[in-house]
Amino acid sequence: MAIKRTKKKSALKKTDDIENDKIGEDSENSLEQGENIQGQLNSISNDEDLTKKYKTYDADVDFKLREVFSKNDDIVIGPNRLTRFEKARITGARSLQLSLGAPILTKIPSEFTDTIMIARYELEKKTLPISIRRILPNGLYQDIPIDWTV
Repeated sequence: MAIKRTKKKSALKKTDDIENDKIGEDSENSLEQGENIQGQLNSISNDEDLTKKYKTYDADVDFKLREVFSKNDDIVIGPNRLTRFEKARITGARSLQLSLGAPILTKIPSEFTDTIMIARYELEKKTLPISIRRILPNGLYQDIPIDWTV
């Protein structure tokens, strides 16, 4: 024998009526606020005084690179050592060369089997024929061979 369950009908309570009235008032207030905001946006878009006017400059200045020469193989631009970014760039470029079959320029220990390790070792021994070009914003630059670094 099957038992049939039915839902009880609940009557509206006084608290439900009060909450429904509050919701209706809030929605009316939000509509009024929305109309006010829309009116403000329209008045702002009509005013052209609020837009900023920027100065424009002509970039017709010629940018020419000029090399800085140093006496006694001194580094004039930047630090006397290679930065970590320059080391990373040189190591990556040399590692790519080695992976593509370039010859190794120094005698390396037998434990170096990875191309990155070999490239780092060659950089430490300063046997790479690579130079770094450091450029200043005003167009001055200096080509720095690895032999000059500390």
